[in-house]
Amino acid sequence: MLFMRRPQGVPKIEKIAAFEVINPGILTTIQDAGRFGYSRFGVPPSGALDPFSFRVTNLLVNNQGNEACLETTLMGLRLKALNESVIAITGGDLSPSLNGEPLEMWRTHLLIEGDVVAFKKVRSGCRACLSASGGFIVPEVMGSRSTYLSGKFGGLEGRPLKKGDILYRLDSPPPLNRLGLRFPNEWIPSFEKEANLRVIPGPQDHHFTEKGFRTFCTSTYHVTPSCDRMGIRLDGPKIERRSDVEESIISEGFLSGAIQVPGDGKPIIILTELVSGGYTKIATVISVDLAKVAQLKPGDRARFNPIPIEEAHQLLKEQEHRLQVFKNSIQGS
Repeated sequence: MLFMRRPQGVPKIEKIAAFEVINPGILTTIQDAGRFGYSRFGVPPSGALDPFSFRVTNLLVNNQGNEACLETTLMGLRLKALNESVIAITGGDLSPSLNGEPLEMWRTHLLIEGDVVAFKKVRSGCRACLSASGGFIVPEVMGSRSTYLSGKFGGLEGRPLKKGDILYRLDSPPPLNRLGLRFPNEWIPSFEKEANLRVIPGPQDHHFTEKGFRTFCTSTYHVTPSCDRMGIRLDGPKIERRSDVEESIISEGFLSGAIQVPGDGKPIIILTELVSGGYTKIATVISVDLAKVAQLKPGDRARFNPIPIEEAHQLLKEQEHRLQVFKNSIQGS
């Protein structure tokens, strides 16, 4: 038998059973901010699809910025608390409840042993983040606890949660001084059935005709059932390509939010579980609007609005400023 020794100087992580999964819902995984630096080996970042909601939910419960949370999709997740924990739920409104009573989102709550948290139905968006004080503890793979579903590693055995799973958190006293803490209402994003996505043109926008790019900018596209953590396939008017260019290019790396246009002329928005592709990319969704992309579900609609990159930078600075203001306001609380 092979025994693995813990490297000297690395403290042992003490954990405590926090939840039992009564029902895993349609799709629930453990995610953190993602794993980076491995794209050259074909390993995508994975991580929470809605990075803004992920960061806020950790701030609320006094976690470090990259503690793992649960990302649940649409409905059905039911968890039974096995110990006292402070939790927060952000992201899409999936009608969370505590022991059958509505549970307010974007604020902290205390759970005691036997409490049941459930997600009943979709009101807006399609993905919610649930954080617990101390973060969910699973082995790190390549520096991250995120689940990579296609690769079948990370998270909890590289798979979605299933009935009977026991979830562990760091064994530390819950931050009771954070109870009732709320994220400011005016900074909470709204997720509409029609998302206006701001984009930066390129890097291959010159592969499309003027008419094709105008079609991209002025049309409404519908989210098809072909959507997952890899990407979102849209349906709508065909984007016309120049006749003197090929449909494909030499495969190159992706950023989350890249919008590629395959041969059928219908855009696909790339998410966090792809690293490269050979279709031309007409534009990229700005960082601030990635939360809107993460909350799109079949039947929703998307429109694209090109903006200058300087405006995108300013919007990101404003978002980071709001998060820093909130973080500063709760320091020491």
